[in-house]
Amino acid sequence: MSNNFILFSGAGTRSMKDIIVIANWKMNSTARDANSFFRSFIPRLAEIQGLASKRIVVCPPFTALHACHRAISSTRLQLGAQDMYFEDKGAFTGEISAEMLKESGVKFVLAGHSERRHILGETDETINKKVLAILKNSMVPVLCVGEKLEEREKGLAKKIVGDQLKGCLKGITNDSLPKVIVAYEPVWAIGTGKNATSNEAEEMHSFIRNSLVKMFSKQSGNKVYILYGGSVNRGNAAEFSKMPNINGLLVGGASLDAGHFAEIISLA
Repeated sequence: MSNNFILFSGAGTRSMKDIIVIANWKMNSTARDANSFFRSFIPRLAEIQGLASKRIVVCPPFTALHACHRAISSTRLQLGAQDMYFEDKGAFTGEISAEMLKESGVKFVLAGHSERRHILGETDETINKKVLAILKNSMVPVLCVGEKLEEREKGLAKKIVGDQLKGCLKGITNDSLPKVIVAYEPVWAIGTGKNATSNEAEEMHSFIRNSLVKMFSKQSGNKVYILYGGSVNRGNAAEFSKMPNINGLLVGGASLDAGHFAEIISLA
């Protein structure tokens, strides 16, 4: 399936055609764990209402990519990676290239996840290079943006997110923008059990939508899928999904449980 599936008009409204749900397993699950997960998860897909309108992506650790690709090859699930280096090849010990990911069946790549920003020190400049490299290699970048708690408390949340969008989307063309997915993940709500309310999330998603329109064009900005990620679970998935500018979910820890993740997809 081409990454052009996201090129639908009206992505920022409830008339959009698809919901996108992405599982980020982070540094969890071996290849054996992944096989066990899919043995339980795949039979549940038939029970999910409206499955045809939902794009489901799983982002396992690098070592489980091949196992996941084999497990989902006969399903409508798609494979994502949690990161990628921006160079094609070379002396970059410990890194992984686009070609390596594509060989494993990867279609989507996370870029700029808050844990890579704040634990591993990634900058907007580095993330921008990754977004450009992902696009160049015909995969879909999932650009993560979001503010820390102290930044929100100082009233800087929109400035921080706006600056991240500008820095990480530098060099992107109007034509390329709709091939980028943006995921808003308030750092203070990731793995903490503390959630943004649906109204808080919608306010930021609306800001992101308007920022993209101003930075690029109304046509391109309104085609971008904007996902919410931040302690998403079966208790809040439906509420977030009802918001006009929330076009899907980026799910962390809750996606490791096959039953829990299937319920989130059903509710989205």
